[in-house]
Amino acid sequence: MKKVLLFCLLATVIFVTLPFGEAEASRKEKEIANVAHRGASGYAPENTIAAFDLAVAMGADYIEIDVQRSKDGKLVILHDTTVDRTTDGTGKVGDLDFKELRQLDAGSWKGEEFAGEKIPSFDEVLDRYKGKIGILIELKAPELYPGIEKQMTKALKKRKMDKPKREEVIVQSFNFESMKLANKLLPRMPIGVLTSSPNDVSDEALKAFRKYADYFNPSIGLVNEELVKKVRKNKMKIQSWTVRTPEAAQFLKEMKVDGIITDYPDYVY
Repeated sequence: MKKVLLFCLLATVIFVTLPFGEAEASRKEKEIANVAHRGASGYAPENTIAAFDLAVAMGADYIEIDVQRSKDGKLVILHDTTVDRTTDGTGKVGDLDFKELRQLDAGSWKGEEFAGEKIPSFDEVLDRYKGKIGILIELKAPELYPGIEKQMTKALKKRKMDKPKREEVIVQSFNFESMKLANKLLPRMPIGVLTSSPNDVSDEALKAFRKYADYFNPSIGLVNEELVKKVRKNKMKIQSWTVRTPEAAQFLKEMKVDGIITDYPDYVY
């Protein structure tokens, strides 16, 4: 716990002072990107500012965030399509307006020191971390939120984040149709497809993905040397999830993936 608190203190300094150029140069030099899954979610409540700040302090290259939409049309950061697991509330994200979502405690379930953590908005995360750390945006269940791709695009364009030069922003989803649309709306944005299905690792499937995707991001159970070679042959990169043990991190390093998506950024070093 002392380690986590120290990182939290460092985060308040690092995310404010670290120039974008230095952060990007550091990421570019690494062979394997360290992607903090929902932030440093092994140590702090997932998809909260506390977890994202901690990821910055721990030296992660990216934070991975899950984007959904409130009843009144605000993009918010939450993994589950209900608030039940990670807040003190109940109900579907899409059935609650932004004010109701912000009143929920999204931190106490992880520890009393995180009491009062709020569900962040997409705008808040973009404004806080732009230029400080890479952002891997996952559209969570976009089929529940018609038009969310256009709404995300508008937010990125407003901040001139729609044309990343060195992949400092990436968009991904399990919904392939959503990513096809995202590719059309954001032609210069790296696009990723997420999967845990063995059906999606065939030569035919990979050839279909490469028409609109730059990243093929499978669950760790699908990863082997053959898959990594096949993905690269199709001119895509590969990031895998979700690492929760040092052994899993070491396995993915040996597989020479392009990115490790982990709850524990310190396991990747």
